[in-house]
Amino acid sequence: MAEPHRARRTFAPVVLLGLAAGTLTAVAGTRPGVDVVGDPGSGVTASVGLGGPEAAYDLPLVTSLALVALAAWGVVLVTRGRVRRVVVAVGLLGSVGALVAALAAWGSLPDELRTALEQVGAGDTAVTRTGWYAAAVVGSLLLVLASGAALRLVPHWPEMGSRYDAPTGQAAGARPAAPTRPVEELSGLDLWRAIDEGHDPTDDDTSGPDRGAG
Repeated sequence: MAEPHRARRTFAPVVLLGLAAGTLTAVAGTRPGVDVVGDPGSGVTASVGLGGPEAAYDLPLVTSLALVALAAWGVVLVTRGRVRRVVVAVGLLGSVGALVAALAAWGSLPDELRTALEQVGAGDTAVTRTGWYAAAVVGSLLLVLASGAALRLVPHWPEMGSRYDAPTGQAAGARPAAPTRPVEELSGLDLWRAIDEGHDPTDDDTSGPDRGAG
């Protein structure tokens, strides 16, 4: 009994870690992953499209996959049972994809920047990876760890109560049962409740079998 109880207590920490890591990864993927080493006023940075909102050396695939994982974390909060496990698995796949994409950019991004520098006559300029690239790698790694933990622990996590589900006991558009007591015996609250549910408390069909006798 102690093990499931401890597992339930991991719900909030793991979900918060997943949301924070997903947000960090998604944001880091929109920032330049590489930059040049040298005088910021030399004009080289601007000439190759770095340092501004139109930076060309970001990680769009990392951002896209991180957003998939973030969406999965949101769905986890409102689902139950097998559906919840499937959503967690999808989030884990997105997390692993984001990590693979970030690691694959380790060599490709600097090479792209060096090629661009050569085209503007600055091929001897040193290239470095930025802190945003490190943030994308670390964030995606944490996202994988959180998603993996969720896949293992989700059977023990608390679930949203069934009272939040759409009603399924009645056909769509069907009215609740009408009051069965004579209207004279209904209190003011009962009358208002019957009217609110769409019933006429003075109707002979809903006022009891003896209504109209005598």
